[in-house]
Amino acid sequence: MTNTQQIMDETEQYVLHTYNRFPVAFERGEGVRLYDVEGKEYLDFGAGIAVFALGYGNRAYNDALKAQIDRLVHTSNLFYHTPLRDAARKVIGHTGMSKVFFTNSGAEAIEGAIKAARKYAFLKDGSNDHEIIAMNQSFHGRTIGALSVTGNPHYQDPFRPLMGGVKFANFNDFDSVMAQVSDKTCAILLETVQGEGGIYPADPEFLKAVRRLCDERGILLILDEIQCGMGRTGAWFACDHYGVRPDIMTLAKALGCGIPVGAFVLNEKAAAMSLAAGDHGTTYGGNPLACAAVSAVFDQFDREKIVEHVQELTPCLEEKLDALVEKYDFLTQRRGMGFMQGLVVEGRQAGEIVKAAIGNGLVILSAGSNVLRLVPPLIITEDDIDEMIQKLEEVL
Repeated sequence: MTNTQQIMDETEQYVLHTYNRFPVAFERGEGVRLYDVEGKEYLDFGAGIAVFALGYGNRAYNDALKAQIDRLVHTSNLFYHTPLRDAARKVIGHTGMSKVFFTNSGAEAIEGAIKAARKYAFLKDGSNDHEIIAMNQSFHGRTIGALSVTGNPHYQDPFRPLMGGVKFANFNDFDSVMAQVSDKTCAILLETVQGEGGIYPADPEFLKAVRRLCDERGILLILDEIQCGMGRTGAWFACDHYGVRPDIMTLAKALGCGIPVGAFVLNEKAAAMSLAAGDHGTTYGGNPLACAAVSAVFDQFDREKIVEHVQELTPCLEEKLDALVEKYDFLTQRRGMGFMQGLVVEGRQAGEIVKAAIGNGLVILSAGSNVLRLVPPLIITEDDIDEMIQKLEEVL
């Protein structure tokens, strides 16, 4: 039988080393559990970085993909196909927006949102000197455009010069946003809950004030819901908690539950006066297989009442995480919403705790250098939460 070390060695021989992977080679999954090639079981509270919302081995999801593979996998966007219609209808129905463009990833969704905002502003005044305000400590992806609006020099510095026309404000600091606004501002871009930056939910008054500012100045509000959307916070989209709707929303991760697919969704105003035929494209984006995945995800969320399940179990998860903060001096705070939670670590490296947890059969993640991130499949039970707490405490 192939062992972990052999797989690691052969992978490193051929794959560009851009990830410091953990010394684990997963082979299969079932429910909320993963199994490596040597048969060891892991409780998964990482969900492939908040992707696998439905857990592993969801029969209806798998069957929908298998059936689509046998029918049609790809046509290009030069033609219509039924899965595109069905997926688009479900995205629009659940977001309350107007139009959707399917991409292959979250970073591509951000790229499309940036282009839509710039085209919107160009059509208003014919100028090419518009600016976007993004947030410090944000993360939006690793393409040049997405890096340009990611407010973290650690990710940006090796790849400068980046896209121009971007200013940065401080998240949850409206005065900081106001200090960057000018008559050139065409969009304000932020994560409704900052993920990689440390699991910071937007303050309600901050997000509402930004929405009012955008309305008053004719600025587009772009909300990145790539990680915090699709039920993770106990609402379909995190902005639902605030009663705020963006002009453009970006989605990915749990949108396809493992099939690479993202989307940017536009309201009627942004859709009517931004990207037109020839302005944007993708060969693979929104192909029949990806759209079948999107449809199956929405169907399972509705059928299994996934959002309601997250709402019901969130108090249990938060209570038990809060108890850990009370018990351990080096855990100083819990932050988050729903099944997107972070534990702030002081005096120790979060990465070392993550590594030890994986060794103890518990998959968790980090966010930044000092936050333990818990983003489990949305189907976890109270027993799973109890087991997670036990495994984590053994490590702590």
